[in-house]
Amino acid sequence: MRISVVTVCFNSVKTIGYTIESFLRQRHDDKELVVIDGESRDDTLSVVHSFGIEDAIVISEPDSGVFDAMNKGLAAFSGEAAGFLNSDDRFANDGVLSEISAALDEIDIVYGDIDFVSDHDTNRVVRRWRGAPYYKGAFADGWMPPHPTFYARRDVIDAVGYFDLRYRIAADYDYMLRALELHDYRAGYISRVWVDMMVGGNSTSGVGAYLKGNLESLDARRKWLNSGMIDKALIAKPLRKLPQFLARRPR
Repeated sequence: MRISVVTVCFNSVKTIGYTIESFLRQRHDDKELVVIDGESRDDTLSVVHSFGIEDAIVISEPDSGVFDAMNKGLAAFSGEAAGFLNSDDRFANDGVLSEISAALDEIDIVYGDIDFVSDHDTNRVVRRWRGAPYYKGAFADGWMPPHPTFYARRDVIDAVGYFDLRYRIAADYDYMLRALELHDYRAGYISRVWVDMMVGGNSTSGVGAYLKGNLESLDARRKWLNSGMIDKALIAKPLRKLPQFLARRPR
């Protein structure tokens, strides 16, 4: 199965090399890299081209933010399945795409675990996100899967559509909610760390972003799940994050 990995970037010269190296190290041969660049003003594109990936798709043009760029990636990929690897993250080991491909031979959607790291030189883990199996109604209970590990078959992506650009922080939450709660796709959880994610991104950059993301998530639940002005998940979703700061399970 051809797996497309979409990386969106803007002025990512310091980190995107780690991202692409981790993609190239994947043992799964049938893979595609799609780079969507927001017309970076630094040497990001020079780093991308320095790897000499002949069949990579590279698009560089202005965008309206990370989710607009991700939508361009969804429109551009050619594989049988796709997911996202941020330009300051990397795959945790060289077998991730093989595990994803094997899972998607049997099911429609798959996701795994994340380690949040301070940087990719020391790889110091500051937080761990361990997932859990999905069940209908899970989002109303405050659950969500880690989006950087979320891979889906093309027919799923075609049916779900694009990220909703009204959401600046939680468009990924809204997207996964629609994919899982509004359809009957077969989803699976693999209890393995698939991504080393650097802290400080769009959804982890501070209290303001955290609060805005939770309010946007509530708006998505009100739209798709008929939640009230305040629902169970508004409290349960933040509480579910607490174990991420305590977990010390090995890979």
